[in-house]
Amino acid sequence: MESNFNSETAISNESISMLSVRAAQKIIYRTLKPSPLGEYPLLNAEAGARVFLKHENHVPTGAFKIRGGLNFMNNFAALRTHHGVITASRGNHGQSVALAAQIYSIPATIVVPFGNNPEKNEAIRAYGARLVEYGRDFDEACEEVERLSQAESLRYIHSANEPLLINGVGTYALEIVDAIEERGEKIDAIFVPIGLGSGICGVITVFRELSPETRIYGVQAEGSPSIFLSWQAGHIVETKDAHTFADGVATRVPAELTFDIIRRGVDEIVLVSDSEIIRAIRLLWRTTHNLVEGAGAIATAATIKLRGLLQGKNVVNILTGANLDTASIRKVFQNI
Repeated sequence: MESNFNSETAISNESISMLSVRAAQKIIYRTLKPSPLGEYPLLNAEAGARVFLKHENHVPTGAFKIRGGLNFMNNFAALRTHHGVITASRGNHGQSVALAAQIYSIPATIVVPFGNNPEKNEAIRAYGARLVEYGRDFDEACEEVERLSQAESLRYIHSANEPLLINGVGTYALEIVDAIEERGEKIDAIFVPIGLGSGICGVITVFRELSPETRIYGVQAEGSPSIFLSWQAGHIVETKDAHTFADGVATRVPAELTFDIIRRGVDEIVLVSDSEIIRAIRLLWRTTHNLVEGAGAIATAATIKLRGLLQGKNVVNILTGANLDTASIRKVFQNI
């Protein structure tokens, strides 16, 4: 299978920069306020480190992706090169595009795979987007997006190969650095979930310039390790399947733009099992009373997994999303 990289998005990663992140911040703050950076004594005790949680689970749509959506849609609204926009998503990116398109009065189509989280589907529709179901997983949904984008003159917004998205989500990394500096602290390590990598690329862009001593850990699910395998091999490796409870990071085909940034900028990529993810969701609920989805918990799962290396360190975990559907909540909290 060829990578889902649209020629319209073939913008050099030189356009991903601190200057562009700061410009995105001005656009995003028309709609959002900075998300909290919280510290919780019970979680610190479990981790043996000071753990700062970046609460992207508290932003509109319940996930960090809205930052990129707003930055992209502001630019698209000014140019208006197509009849509307289209993207593929497992939910959070789709909600981001749907809400941002609604704000800018732009028609949006979101393609999701069959069997997708029904509550995320409902949210996408509630934001006014057309929802199309196609394929067995995210990567097959992308194939339908490419067909519809050409047939209907829609701008394909790839969920990773878009500098405007990366600069937008990079604003949460800038908020972390600013908040920690205000406290007179330093960040020893930051753990960032990886699906296709827009979030961690935003972190790499900001931290390599403003906090270069911070160790950057990417985190993937064991059942969806395409970026991990690609990072090990030094080139893109596709996987046959992506089976994980954490649907927000369930991808088989790495994105070219983000993989190049990850390959050069990450210090380590950690894999965590579904059982470790579920335990992290329970831990976050018990110690912080924040309920997060699987993708939102994998940074904490990796922190607990590596706690022997992190004793006494200042560690940031990105809680990327809160969109855990009712059926998954039952699965997480049954028999405890």
